[in-house]
Amino acid sequence: MIVDQASSLRNMNQSRLIKVIAVTGGKGGVGKTNITLNTAIAMAKQGKRVMVLDADLGLANVDVMLGLRVERNLSHVLSGECTLDEVLVTGPHGIKIAPATSGTQAMTELTPTEHAGLIRAFSELRSEIDVLIVDTAAGISDMVLSFSKASQDIMVVVCDEPTSLTDAYALIKLLNREHGVFRFKVVANMVRDLREGRELFSKLSKVTGRFLDVALELVATIPFDENIRKSVRKQTAIVDAYPASPAAVAITQLATQALRWPIPSQPGGHLEFFLEQLASSKAVGNQ
Repeated sequence: MIVDQASSLRNMNQSRLIKVIAVTGGKGGVGKTNITLNTAIAMAKQGKRVMVLDADLGLANVDVMLGLRVERNLSHVLSGECTLDEVLVTGPHGIKIAPATSGTQAMTELTPTEHAGLIRAFSELRSEIDVLIVDTAAGISDMVLSFSKASQDIMVVVCDEPTSLTDAYALIKLLNREHGVFRFKVVANMVRDLREGRELFSKLSKVTGRFLDVALELVATIPFDENIRKSVRKQTAIVDAYPASPAAVAITQLATQALRWPIPSQPGGHLEFFLEQLASSKAVGNQ
């Protein structure tokens, strides 16, 4: 009876664990936000409760890409004017969006302590979600590193440009050597075909294999698709506007795959999103 009760508690707790995925890449213009939003919507279309955190704190564009009206944002959460739940806006298929600010330099100059405060704010979240997808800023700032290492999975988006590979390598190197991150998932975006995507991944994995102790996994190759531009102009996700298009099909497959990625059963030893839930899960598992 005691064993059954412990097993029941463990299953209940596991069902409440939230999957957290960071979408990053180093270089701007590689399609991070598009992949973030379309993956989130594709997951929502599969019945999941999904939230997107616009972690480009000074140059918000998640809400703009969907044509959403935002009255309050993460700066109001940081100032204590309102809670995280109170700034959320609802997007297509019920996805929740935590919007950042636009054109506010102060938000790009937050201290690591303030970054930690935002991450901890998610532990007070009342909205029930299954997945949190974090759309990071471009570059290798403390902000990008903080939100990336606080996530369970890091998706690095690359395209076939030398600067994209160089910046992706720099980001992976920093996260690996300075913050102890060893596993990265790679998305080859805007490629002509599967072969080009694999070649792009091979270029990145060869250089990381020579100089870093990391494991890379190619999780998606998303083809260049003119329908992406059309959907952006319409402020609509391509998985809604053109669901049968090559890019939409590839992103939907990525979303399905990502939902199967295992959620850690215990904390990783550093500040993470929903850390209390992982700690609680570990405690129940030890009973």
